[in-house]
Amino acid sequence: QVQLVESGGGLVQAGGSLRLSCAASGIIFSVNVMGWYRQAPGKQRELVANIISGSSTVYASSVKGRFTISRDNAKNTVYLQMNSLKPEDTADYYCNVRTSRNTYWGQGTQVTVSS
Repeated sequence: QVQLVESGGGLVQAGGSLRLSCAASGIIFSVNVMGWYRQAPGKQRELVANIISGSSTVYASSVKGRFTISRDNAKNTVYLQMNSLKPEDTADYYCNVRTSRNTYWGQGTQVTVSS
């Protein structure tokens, strides 16, 4: 059974940092893309960052230069280091894993940035 276990969300003041982790288990096929999406209240879910097998990365323009995505292929774990957080970064953050056959989502972790 596939599981994506997220951790690292919480409450932080503007300008602070958080690090999200997502550990994937039970995935049979090769993982092609790992990433993070977020959804703020009343808004659509949006891509934050993706990392493709290897090290190619994609970032939303709103987080570029502040967030860094990385992955540990041996552990099937993806990380999101979030620095210089802003109140507009407040959202539920979802881990996303794509293989050649399926797409999986984590349960979400809440990030709240106070001004």
